[in-house]
Amino acid sequence: MNRQLIRSYILLVAVAILLFTVPVAFTLTAQLRDDTRESVHREATTMALLLGNGDPASCKALAEMAAVYDVETPGTVQVVSTTGRPCAPDLQKPARDAALTQAVRDGKSTTDWGSRFIWGRNLVITVPAREATAAGAGKGPVVGAVRIKYSTDELTHRLWTIWGFRAGLAVAVLGVAALIGAVAARRITAPLRELNSMASKFSDGDLTARSPVTGPPETQTLARTLNQGAERLDTLVASQRIFVADASHQLRTPLTALRLSLDNIADGVDDEFVREDVEQATAEVVRMSRLVNGLLVLARAEAKVTAAEPLPLGEIVDERLSVWRPAADERGVTITLRGSADGRPAVLAGPGHLDQVLDNVLSNALEVSPDGSTITVRIEPSGDEVVLSVLDQGPGMSDAEKSRAFDRFWRGQGLTGRSGSGLGLAVVKQLVTDDGGTVTLRDAPGGGLEVRISLRASSRSGG
Repeated sequence: MNRQLIRSYILLVAVAILLFTVPVAFTLTAQLRDDTRESVHREATTMALLLGNGDPASCKALAEMAAVYDVETPGTVQVVSTTGRPCAPDLQKPARDAALTQAVRDGKSTTDWGSRFIWGRNLVITVPAREATAAGAGKGPVVGAVRIKYSTDELTHRLWTIWGFRAGLAVAVLGVAALIGAVAARRITAPLRELNSMASKFSDGDLTARSPVTGPPETQTLARTLNQGAERLDTLVASQRIFVADASHQLRTPLTALRLSLDNIADGVDDEFVREDVEQATAEVVRMSRLVNGLLVLARAEAKVTAAEPLPLGEIVDERLSVWRPAADERGVTITLRGSADGRPAVLAGPGHLDQVLDNVLSNALEVSPDGSTITVRIEPSGDEVVLSVLDQGPGMSDAEKSRAFDRFWRGQGLTGRSGSGLGLAVVKQLVTDDGGTVTLRDAPGGGLEVRISLRASSRSGG
């Protein structure tokens, strides 16, 4: 926006310069042409009067004047006489052309700039010389002509001076306008930058971010509206966090007590039918506890908005794999790590999010992996992202199952369908999405499922 404002300001100034400076420059150029033409024509007319007098004194004056004119000006005087008596024989004669013919035959002066565009290399003015009579000088028949060839080099230099000065002045004015425009644009957009800073912090999970109410009335109104919305959202999120904490305590306690009671009943009952019913009730309580735990984890993921920070993905993966390898070893399942595992690259994620994501994905992979198979964890930097992939050798999923795998309470027909709560992948997607990443399911090479998690790369090292 700053650049657009500066460009608009410079464009307005450029249009103003174009409208006011260019016409003045054209006017000065036209005036320079007219002054030069009148000056040369006046000198040629004076010499033509001396040529028309024809007496020795006038001819001598004509020769002296032409010589001085050749020295003092960039012009050259040429004279032709039609009476057969040359008035100034030492002067150069003009080449016979249409302009000379028109001057001698018709008695008309001609002006030739040598070009239709401003002027050429020489200005040529031809003036007829009339014989002096009793009626006065220059009133008789045409007795010759005077031609002045005036070099336009000096005019061209003065023209470039006129246009060059104005071009330089225009560039200087545009430079000053750019500086003024930059200062003005920054002052105008300062409130918007404050709003953008507040929005960036808000999107990163800092719900305490507020924007100062400054700038014009419209910006102040927008800042107050955003601040009020942020305040309400912060209040709602805080209330949800309190609810999750209370629910966690209130729900787990009675379920634990109910399970202990059922265990005590099972220990004191000898009837096989009653014992079977108690064990079935205990299994349902265990399943309910697992479901409640999953719901609470999902609720925390939705309620807890934390600012993303640089975290060492390799170290976190190593830590979680060390926790899950003993459980895998009991089944003869091998967990291997490929890619960068030395703390680089770092990714942007909320504290604790990657731990929960890996726990859920590895738990699912271990459930579906047959004994003696391999679970592969892979870390691959990809431009502005880092891709974390977990590949198993289980039964995999069909396309229809992949499309529903992230739905809450959905359980597939594989090995996890019997005991899973259907919330693991929903939690994974919620946490990864909160961190600005994406998660997809693919068919693993050679069979099985690949969980592909794309996270934002961080330019700073985590730790």
